[in-house]
Amino acid sequence: MMKIAPMKEIEALTRQVLHNCDISDAQHAGLYSTCGLALRLRDLYKWEHRLNPWEEKDTSEILDWIGEKETLWEKLADAKHSNIAIQGKVYDLYDTTAINAILEPRGFFYGAGYAFSLKPTFFLAEIKNKHRHNGYTVYTLGRELARDLLTLPALTQDRQILLRTDSARMFMWDQMTYINKSGRPALRFALEHCGLKEYNPEVLQHHLPALLAAQKDNYIYHEIGELSDSTFDPTIWRELIAAFPHSPVELLARGLKDLLADTHPGGTLNYLIENRKFAGLGFYTAFLDGMLKELFPQLRKAFIIFTKTVKWRIIKAATIEGHQHAKNVAAEVIELYQAGKNKNQLQWAKEQIERRLLKQSE
Repeated sequence: MMKIAPMKEIEALTRQVLHNCDISDAQHAGLYSTCGLALRLRDLYKWEHRLNPWEEKDTSEILDWIGEKETLWEKLADAKHSNIAIQGKVYDLYDTTAINAILEPRGFFYGAGYAFSLKPTFFLAEIKNKHRHNGYTVYTLGRELARDLLTLPALTQDRQILLRTDSARMFMWDQMTYINKSGRPALRFALEHCGLKEYNPEVLQHHLPALLAAQKDNYIYHEIGELSDSTFDPTIWRELIAAFPHSPVELLARGLKDLLADTHPGGTLNYLIENRKFAGLGFYTAFLDGMLKELFPQLRKAFIIFTKTVKWRIIKAATIEGHQHAKNVAAEVIELYQAGKNKNQLQWAKEQIERRLLKQSE
């Protein structure tokens, strides 16, 4: 029987997590481009005001809110993150296992870790359900009481998979709204296989829960693939990201990790292939972007042929080729990093890896 936490206790915890979120945002907002920060602020505004992803407020209201946020950030520019106090005991803010041992029986889940460029990230959410999936524990989280600038639909923590439905709604809506031209045919394919013949905002708003349900397994199996793949030793991975934060090397390393996860035998694409998930494949191809798109050009080409032939072996062949390519590039990245580390010449390693990155992007 799930215990109900006293509201005062949860409100106090929420304030603590929000405070750490504000500190992280204040000290790492400079990581983003002007456009990137604007999009993240817009999502944060909608979350704070409990708006639907498609709802927009007057520009003047948003600008006033941004001004207040910037004033707060200025005050927190040199602040230190606070540990978490629960029931009279203080826990390290990254001790998620101990904190969730207290929160989970009460229906809440706490997240803490590091994201892109080692930005600390935190959230507090209600637990909707918990189940075992392919040997892993999956938490489906509902309403978020605290979060930072990052709109993450899913992640892993303590080798558990977290599906953040609040953030996933916002994330998927943004992906559909701002999709680039090359991704639109695949998105249309996905929507048609969800039973939608029309493609307009009103229809998407009404059917967003169903579309998210079709996309949900893509999120979960990406995390399963990431937990299952052993190409990147966890220690080397953390060292690499810490050595070259906010650089093309980090982008390459994260893109490789994503591709290795998605093309892993237990990852997203093999799940879609084995279960003939047409809509899921359409969404995956439509949303393929950034470094992942550069590293995995085979998929878009294979998808075009697939839409004409409906032969899943074409997607399978592209998946196998993509996985081998990711392993080869990852091995080279690791080798160059290790060589630079051994010679105490990390700058040399960075330059060598970036040359590889440029070659991949040509």
